[in-house]
This record gives sequence, C-alpha cells and structure tokens, in this order.
Amino acid sequence: MTSAAPRSPRLLGAADVRRLADRLDLRPTKQRGQNFVIDANTVRRIVTASGIGPDDVVVEVGPGLGSLTLALLEAARAVVAIEVDDKLASLLPETVAEHAPDQAAAFTLVHADALRVTALPGPAPTALVANLPYNVSVPVLLHLLALLPGLERGLVMVQAEVADRLAATPGSKVYGVPSVKAAWYAEVRRAGAIGRTVFWPAPNVDSGLVAWVRRDPPATTATREQVFAVVDAAFAHRRKALRGALRSLADGAAVDRALERAGVDPLARGESLGVEQFAAIAEGLEAAA
Repeated sequence: MTSAAPRSPRLLGAADVRRLADRLDLRPTKQRGQNFVIDANTVRRIVTASGIGPDDVVVEVGPGLGSLTLALLEAARAVVAIEVDDKLASLLPETVAEHAPDQAAAFTLVHADALRVTALPGPAPTALVANLPYNVSVPVLLHLLALLPGLERGLVMVQAEVADRLAATPGSKVYGVPSVKAAWYAEVRRAGAIGRTVFWPAPNVDSGLVAWVRRDPPATTATREQVFAVVDAAFAHRRKALRGALRSLADGAAVDRALERAGVDPLARGESLGVEQFAAIAEGLEAAA
C-alpha cells in the first residue's frame, strides 16, 4: 500500500492576509518596510523564477504573514525563515501548520534581526529567496552572502531603483557601492518587475526582482574588507577622480603607486571600474603601505 502524496500548501490570498493581520491587530509599519504580498500568483512567479527545487534549503528574510513562505515550502526541501517582528514571528508557525500541514516539518523559524544573525540552524542553505524589507535590503543581502558561503543562488524582491543599482554594470548612472559589493559575491541581473497592487498596503514605490548566482571573488591578496574600503572611498565623492577620492585611505604618493600598479587611470572615477579593478587597487595600497 503506497502512502498518499503530500498535499500542496494552501497559499494566502487577500482575505487570508487581512484575517491574519486582524488576529494580530497588526498595523504595517514603514519603519520595518512591511508590505505583504496578497496575490498567490505573484509568489508562485517568484518561486518559479528563483529556480529552486526539491534539493534546496532556502533562507527567507522577512516572511511576514507567510505568503511567500508557503509557496517556498511547496518547492524546496526546507525553508528557514528569519523574522524580527514579535507579532509576526508568533503567528507564522501556526499559519504554516494550518496551510501546509504536510510540509510543516520542513519549516524552521529564526526569530531574530537578519543583520545580527551569525549562524542558522540545520543544513546549510543553498538559496536565498525573499521579499526583503526595503529599508535594509542591501545590507541584509550583503550580510547573508558573506555569512552563508553555501548560498549558490537567489532571487530577492527589492525597491525597483535598488534592483537597478544591484544589477548595474560599470559606466551606468546608477552603478555604485551596492553594484560593486554584490558583484564581489555573485553575477547579478534584473529578473522582472512587480506591480504595486499585489501588496497590502500598496507601497508608494515600484518593486523589482534581482536574481544572482554565486561566483568566486576576484583573485587578490587583498581582503574583502580592504577591497570594500576602497569601494566606499571611491564613491564617497562621486565627482572626484580616484587620485583624490582615495586619499582618505593613504597619502597621495601611495595612492599614485597603487593606481599605477593596478593599471588604473588616476583621473578615472569609481563608476568606471569593475570589482576586479577595485581589488587590484586595494592590493596595490596594501603593497604601498
């Protein structure tokens, strides 16, 4: 006698989201970037675009009321959800048990601030899929990429202009610190747009999807911290040439030697350089010290 196939999770719709919010007497706050997805087709689209499968352990940040969580549980081997809000964290396990009883054992809740997490329980996550809180989306993404080297790929929803910045390439008007730091870890690309009407409450900004695939960082003797310090300095004053912008890190002679060694024009600006060139400059500054 064969056992019955697992039942698929019952995804949340607009009425479910509002019912759960009423139970918690929840008033979404801008401070925590709380905008809840109320459209099941949107979360299905996100899961499909993420490319996750039955072997993946997915980490989700800001699961909220569980809209995306339930869809992830249908596709992945396991889901680890990080939620900082006390009210939301208190209800999420119950929602999973009610809407995805056959997948509930594959769900783990971590009640914490994602920016302060230093380890996660269970097997190492292989993918990050999340509707990231918009006010901390870039710091959270960079923190988890650094913390969890087993993350192979991911798909995150962020504010549209942040998505543009993360996926930007050298020479673009929106290329900057997030672009370079994300490129240290991964190949990043824009993966679509999300309309405002699929959220409650509807945000006053557009949303975008960003997909990434892990890659090795540039080959360099400089540390990530040293490279990122060069990136921060280069973009602190976007209109300054590198020769001037990097003097917050070293004296003029050392900066000139580092740029020459890296083969970078001293009059170039940070927005024209790729992550490999920033790594070469950091290596040169270390050698010149």
